[in-house]
Amino acid sequence: MKHLVFTASVLIFCILNLSAQNSSTLKGVVYDYNSKKELDGVAVKILNTSFFIQSNNKGLFIFENIPKGNYIIEISFKGFENQKIPITISNTTAYDLGAIYLQQLFEEIQESSIILLSDDDLLDDGERSSDNIAGLFQSSKDAFLRAAAFNFSQAWFKVRGYDSSYGVISINGIEMNKLYDGRPQWGNWGGLNDVFRNQEFSNGLAASDHSFGNVLGTTNFTTRVSDYKAGGKVSTAATNKSYTGRIMANYATDLNKKNWAFAVSASRRFADEGYFEGTTYNAWAAFLAVEKKLNNNHSLNLTAFTSPNRRGKSSPNTQEVFDLKGYQYNAYWGNQEGDKRNSRIKEVIEPIVMLTHYYEKENTTIKSTVAYQFGHIGNSRLGYSNAPNPDPTYWKNLPSSYLRYEDNLDYANAYLSEQNFINNGQINWEEIYQLNANKSNALYYLYEDRVDDTQLTFNSVLNTNLKNNSILNAGVNYTNLTSKNYGKMLDLLGSEGFVDLDQYAIGDAQQNDLNNPNRIVGKGDKFQYDYLINGSVTGVFAQIQVVNRKVDYFAGISFKSTSYQREGLYKNGTYFNNSYGKGEQQSFFDVSAKAGFTYKLTGRHLFNVNGAFISNAPSIRTTFSNSRVNNNITPELTSEKIVTGDVSYIFRSPKFQSRLTTYYTKFSDAIETSFFFAEGLLGDQADFVNEITTGVDKLNIGAELSLEYQVTATIKLLGSGSFGQFTYNNNPHLYIQSESLINEDSDFGTAYLKDYRVSGTPQRAYSLAFEYRDPAYWWFQVNGSFLSNNYLDISPLLRTDNFYIDADGVPFLDDETGLEITQKQVDDLLVQEKFDDAFLLDVVGGKSWRIDNKYVGFFAGINNVLGELYKTGGFEQSRKSNYPEFKEDKQLNKPIFGPKYWYGNKTSYYLNVYLRF
Repeated sequence: MKHLVFTASVLIFCILNLSAQNSSTLKGVVYDYNSKKELDGVAVKILNTSFFIQSNNKGLFIFENIPKGNYIIEISFKGFENQKIPITISNTTAYDLGAIYLQQLFEEIQESSIILLSDDDLLDDGERSSDNIAGLFQSSKDAFLRAAAFNFSQAWFKVRGYDSSYGVISINGIEMNKLYDGRPQWGNWGGLNDVFRNQEFSNGLAASDHSFGNVLGTTNFTTRVSDYKAGGKVSTAATNKSYTGRIMANYATDLNKKNWAFAVSASRRFADEGYFEGTTYNAWAAFLAVEKKLNNNHSLNLTAFTSPNRRGKSSPNTQEVFDLKGYQYNAYWGNQEGDKRNSRIKEVIEPIVMLTHYYEKENTTIKSTVAYQFGHIGNSRLGYSNAPNPDPTYWKNLPSSYLRYEDNLDYANAYLSEQNFINNGQINWEEIYQLNANKSNALYYLYEDRVDDTQLTFNSVLNTNLKNNSILNAGVNYTNLTSKNYGKMLDLLGSEGFVDLDQYAIGDAQQNDLNNPNRIVGKGDKFQYDYLINGSVTGVFAQIQVVNRKVDYFAGISFKSTSYQREGLYKNGTYFNNSYGKGEQQSFFDVSAKAGFTYKLTGRHLFNVNGAFISNAPSIRTTFSNSRVNNNITPELTSEKIVTGDVSYIFRSPKFQSRLTTYYTKFSDAIETSFFFAEGLLGDQADFVNEITTGVDKLNIGAELSLEYQVTATIKLLGSGSFGQFTYNNNPHLYIQSESLINEDSDFGTAYLKDYRVSGTPQRAYSLAFEYRDPAYWWFQVNGSFLSNNYLDISPLLRTDNFYIDADGVPFLDDETGLEITQKQVDDLLVQEKFDDAFLLDVVGGKSWRIDNKYVGFFAGINNVLGELYKTGGFEQSRKSNYPEFKEDKQLNKPIFGPKYWYGNKTSYYLNVYLRF
């Protein structure tokens, strides 16, 4: 026995050097790690070549006439973990890999975490960045990245503080990151976990065979049918997360005699009410893939999938609301005829069809895919006109509104308001219908912000082994997007119609479309706004990878051209000169480069260094300052620049693996936008505004630690740590745009953000896990995680001169001293809130039985066993935007416009039962 392979993480570093001329033979014997018996029918494939064979009844496989070059041997067998072995062939001498041991596939550890996290609490329209780290890192064997994916991410942890838009997610090479905001829409393939298991993953700046990537790395899902294990699986699950039940089935075939292979999958996920009050969940999913092997060099693979889903959203809440109603309270629903009706429903229906051509010959592969995506995303909400705000958490509905003036404390009404909110505190649908009855112009209505996208994408990637142990990767891609955006009337709520006017404007400015003034809107009609966005991206990249005995290195370069153009279909009454018709096309050209090397001091000690300069074009969201009503372009619009590097020390031995990484990333010229209602603008003005912060610089520095120790054949210890510091690194520029300020200077000057902490993630996270895998096919893992240094998202507007300077250009006077306020007073009032630390204990385990060639099993997971209540995120409200008003509100026992928070789940569970055949 020459080699014993225990885990894939060891194999990643296992380079087998074969000595030197034109071709070689390669053989090995595959065993079951637990029974020590030979495995018959194991699939052994040399990736990106036509070499494929199955082991015989003695577990033996033999390849002959393998040309010189660098390869990856993939060994797979149903019910066992895949193994991948990098090799370098440079000699005709036969080489024996010896015994290769496959361990039982405990895929349920991975699947349980993916299910618990990737389908739950997805991004809510930019209100919070709940980036799906589980999806990004689920295929990694690194202990730290798996902890980040499966344990830290329930607290919305971001690796190195990076937003998910900095990770490239692709399917068959087609990038799935949306042009709108750069983030992937995970719901497009939700509920299809089993058929999206095959992945190619690269961490951070590491070289990737299919893409240039970005600072957070790349994940490419592959749906080639011949890469699936033949067989099927059915499962059912129960949980108390965003959905309460799931049914899933999938089946895949081998290539038949006519060289056809098929894979199908379908699922259903549902909940009358999820973890938070009033959050319904209704999702279906379907998948079909068909492969035709044309000959030994050419194959075609057709993939089609869809995952239509509708789910109710949950609200962020102030501390006052939390104290009265608890952390599961949701302001978006109310009872209607005995049912809980949520006013804010997110619906995603975006089917995707792909056709992939594979060319494989000797040392060269070319993968080309064309994809077409269509469908819509809708986000509903209640609208109202000339009527009270129906939001039960509207400030006038809360007890604090009666206690805001020290000289007029109305305790009686405060108590009545408190009791009404505790006992009711939801949307009153019955009252809304009564007020709307027989009205020709609705006081209340339900509408959705609708996005209908059609996107055509092409991608082609060449991978070829060159001489001198070199690999060339090169690719070209093109994306063309047509995005229709409009408001859609869903329900008139008992009224007869709605006049399409802006209630906050006067005169002609009230008209949402001057081309159709005073239009009566019916159910299903477009209204408020209607426009198109046409976008296109063309990119090419090239990369060289070189593998040697002591040093591996790579270098890559990317060129990308991006353009956007808005075409207004409504002539807005306020922006009548700049809303209808085509606006000026915005174009960007970006060049990025990266390189890295690995120095192998010995077989156990490795050093890795990577560096990159990356230029990212603005997204559609940040290019247009207020695309719903005008063609205006964001001031100072430019591409974001990133300078980044990391250094790692890696130790590997048969029982112990570790990685220590330090990193530095500087973001420059970023753009941040938000919309909100503000008072105290330029002294005493108030309006719904668009806040644009340009030239934002951020600095992310820190270290990561990954530890894994195989104590015995059945016991493993895992440790992980992340120590980060993510801060604003300059004082950017801020602009405010609104209807009331249309004739005013929108330049609010400098936003003093330098050294404030970037929000949206714990900046420090540590975990320790104990894992046991019994030879009798049962297992469990216990993980404890400690997360700290999570901060509230600050308001840039509150940190401009507008905050402490009155309309006359003189600083506000302090109400206590009568003197001008000082910088210290401002700083003390604007101290950034740091959330409490959180300790989360997670347990997952399962059992499987092998009956003939079938597997029956279950697994169960419990997150946050101790039921700790913790904040996952939150933001400062900007409504009180100057010093006197903000101070007055903050000094209240319960601030009316205090920060709004999101909370993580207390104890939650997941139980899955499956049959694999």
